[in-house]
Amino acid sequence: MYKFHCLNPIAEVGLSQFTGEYEAEGTLEGVDAVLVRSAAMHELEFDKELKVIARAGAGVNNIPLDRCAEEGIVVFNTPGANANGVKELVIAGMLLASRDIIGGINWVQEHEEDGDVAKHAEKQKKAFAGCELEGKKLGVIGLGAIGVLVANAAAHLGMDVYGYDPYISVDAAWKLSRNIYHAKTVDELYKECDYITIHVPAMDSTKGMINKDAISLMKKDVVVLNFARDVLVNEEDMIDALESGKVKRYVTDFPNPLVAGVKGTIVIPHLGASTEESEDNCAKMAVKEVMDFLENGNIRNSVNYPNCDMGYRDGKTRITILHHNVPNMIGQFTTLLAEAGVNISDMTNKSKKEYAYTMIDIEGGLNEEIKEKLGTIKDVLRVRVIE
Repeated sequence: MYKFHCLNPIAEVGLSQFTGEYEAEGTLEGVDAVLVRSAAMHELEFDKELKVIARAGAGVNNIPLDRCAEEGIVVFNTPGANANGVKELVIAGMLLASRDIIGGINWVQEHEEDGDVAKHAEKQKKAFAGCELEGKKLGVIGLGAIGVLVANAAAHLGMDVYGYDPYISVDAAWKLSRNIYHAKTVDELYKECDYITIHVPAMDSTKGMINKDAISLMKKDVVVLNFARDVLVNEEDMIDALESGKVKRYVTDFPNPLVAGVKGTIVIPHLGASTEESEDNCAKMAVKEVMDFLENGNIRNSVNYPNCDMGYRDGKTRITILHHNVPNMIGQFTTLLAEAGVNISDMTNKSKKEYAYTMIDIEGGLNEEIKEKLGTIKDVLRVRVIE
């Protein structure tokens, strides 16, 4: 029996996928898996039985990834599950920024008791006039699951779309419309585009990438949209650019005291993935990842370990080993098993930066003594035998 705990409410459509071999627990004690959305986990102590954490969403800033890796806990996220919800809000953000829809709505509400509101609106509406998106240039920084959808949708709206992503995956490249222009540098995108939207993860290399230097390259009256992570934009520099008139609008899905209420900003209360469909999709993907890992040892969409898949276990005994990515690990594993008379029928190994994962299918079972010996090999973090 596998045990799991939800740190946040997880959509029932996802939890209902768990079979009778899974049991929900009210605490973290003794559980094999944790499902989480936004709950902060950095200060939590993890039970030695905890094997996997699944984030029902994309961002994992709330999870101590390095500590989890060292404790042999695989962390998953659900990339792409909420992509359509975010894409639609990005398009909405561009529309709100191009035409002063919010100002117009507020004006009508302020004059709700005016018996001649329709007549007065005809005179007032020019104050809220804007421009159309068709024919404008949109720059999309980051062509992952969300960036590709935004780029394709904008192209269908008649925009000239510039995409920039030096690390675009083969899968994303296949999905990207042939009408998207591939910018060779991010500076080229800054200089050419009327609208710029950013869709990259928060890393040391991307934090604060939209700063005064980047803004200085942009067109006057550019619109900048940030539905990825708040730290990607240096918001003090952005406010200076709004006040000087360099940036026309800054649309962000991350409210904070610095930008809330600043003229020229459209601040949305983190609604990007807050749709019923997105939450359902994230829950379903997270549960599938947990079940496949616990039952078959397969890793898909991990953020701290390499992806590794040997398919359905089909009754075989499967040994899974999480370890540091150092030389001669596989040699030590196979030598130990050979000396114990264990025959290997299949094996694979994948690495990701400092960490690696080895999966071994064997004929017959594996006694506890051999498992313990595998666990004592230097740089091994966790050994699990699935039977």
